[in-house]
Formats: sequence, structure tokens, C-alpha cells
Amino acid sequence: MKISRTKFVILFVVSAFVFQFISNSLLGPEVRLFPGNGQSYLATESPMTWKSTVSTILLPIKIVLIAPLSYLFELPDPPPPLLVLAFALYWTALALVLYYLLSKIGTRKKHDF
Repeated sequence: MKISRTKFVILFVVSAFVFQFISNSLLGPEVRLFPGNGQSYLATESPMTWKSTVSTILLPIKIVLIAPLSYLFELPDPPPPLLVLAFALYWTALALVLYYLLSKIGTRKKHDF
């Protein structure tokens, strides 16, 4: 890969936060980074067809990005930095694994020719 590991991780984490904010803002009832208590973080059951369709399309991405730490949404009143830090750490680990796998694929392709 031609991008450094640090730059890739920072880009991944920032992109994940932006994706989360935009998807929750467009598909949810209010503008939020994370869903409120009692709200589903996966699919939106909306009477509007386009919201329901977009929510269904984004469901696999949200499962990978959010589902492993979904228990944090069930806490009575978690402090906001806790959610942001927990997801940043999880997404950093996810980005490092993804970077490793992509670098292995790139190395393997170079040696095959």
C-alpha cells in the first residue's frame, strides 16, 4: 500500500464517525452521532420508502461498525466521551486489521507477476 498505517487509521476512524453522523442524521428522527436511548442503531422503520431502503442497504456496514459495542447504548446515561473513545478504539483496531489484510493482498499480487 502506498499510504502509511497512521494515515490509514486516522482516515478510517474519521470516515467512520462521519458515516455514523450522516446516516443517523438522515435516517433518524434527530441529528445525532449515536442513537438515543431506546432507538435502534441498525434499521430505521420509517413510513418513507427511501429511508427504509437506504437503511436496509446500510445495515451490513452498521453491523460491522456498531454491533460489537452496542451494549454501550444500553447503559443508563453513559458520558459522551465514553462512547466516542470506545468506538474510536474499536475502529482503530478494525482499521489496523483491514490495513494488514490489504497490505498482504497487495504484496501477494506483486509476487505473482
